[in-house]
Amino acid sequence: MDFALILFVLSVISGVLWFYDVFKARKLRAKGEPDPWWVEYGASFFPVILPIFMLRSFWIEPFRIPSGSMYPTLYVGDFILVNKYAYGIRLPVLNKKVVEIGNPQRGDVMVFRYPHDTRQDYIKRVIGLPGDKLEYANKRLTINGEAMAVRPDGDFLIPQTFDVFQKLEEDLGGGRKHMMLNNRDAQPFVPEQMVVPHVYSDNCSYSGSGVTCTVPEGHYFVMGDNRDQSADSRVWGFVPDENIVGRAFFVWFHADRILPPSGVSFGRIGSFH
Repeated sequence: MDFALILFVLSVISGVLWFYDVFKARKLRAKGEPDPWWVEYGASFFPVILPIFMLRSFWIEPFRIPSGSMYPTLYVGDFILVNKYAYGIRLPVLNKKVVEIGNPQRGDVMVFRYPHDTRQDYIKRVIGLPGDKLEYANKRLTINGEAMAVRPDGDFLIPQTFDVFQKLEEDLGGGRKHMMLNNRDAQPFVPEQMVVPHVYSDNCSYSGSGVTCTVPEGHYFVMGDNRDQSADSRVWGFVPDENIVGRAFFVWFHADRILPPSGVSFGRIGSFH
């Protein structure tokens, strides 16, 4: 059972108890009689639980980064905020969109439910939009026939392993630039070891140099910024719109055991792209 569902159930139960107490039970109690236990420990939680549930469901939800697939943009141990309404208002728990506000844009860092196991939340960068034809071959990206420009930006030390990867700035067009990593020693692609069959497998072709895909309607192609250490749309396919959680936009805290001396780094706090 996920946390959103737990909050929803607690909100309903505490809300029913609160309304019952306010509009009926309280009027039946003798003056000065103490509140029963179910009011004290149940209905009293409603004013606290409801705002939390509404905040997480419709506005902002916190997440923690568990892996290094988004280096150098996001670090293991980053605590981030996700804008839940950026791509439309969705019903809590059901995640059904009821109000259109916007759609993911190329370059957005997006949180979504993993298509092969919706109990898991993933975070990647949006690379391909519905209808796009893209190719990632020999570690270079082409979208709709246009090669995306890259600019070398030195090296990057992976904190956990101390591996040194090449850092590059990739331009996705329209001023949407971001940093990414390439492992000079990694093969471009190994289809027989990496590809997970998915509904739209026929939309993609694979080779030792990379992958070419046409993004189906209502779906998105996503990739990690740590290109050679990310299982993403190249491996398991596209993200359907109904799996979208929101757009990540801010690191509000960082804590990880590998950072000396306390594992806390306030220098990580701030927005990103």
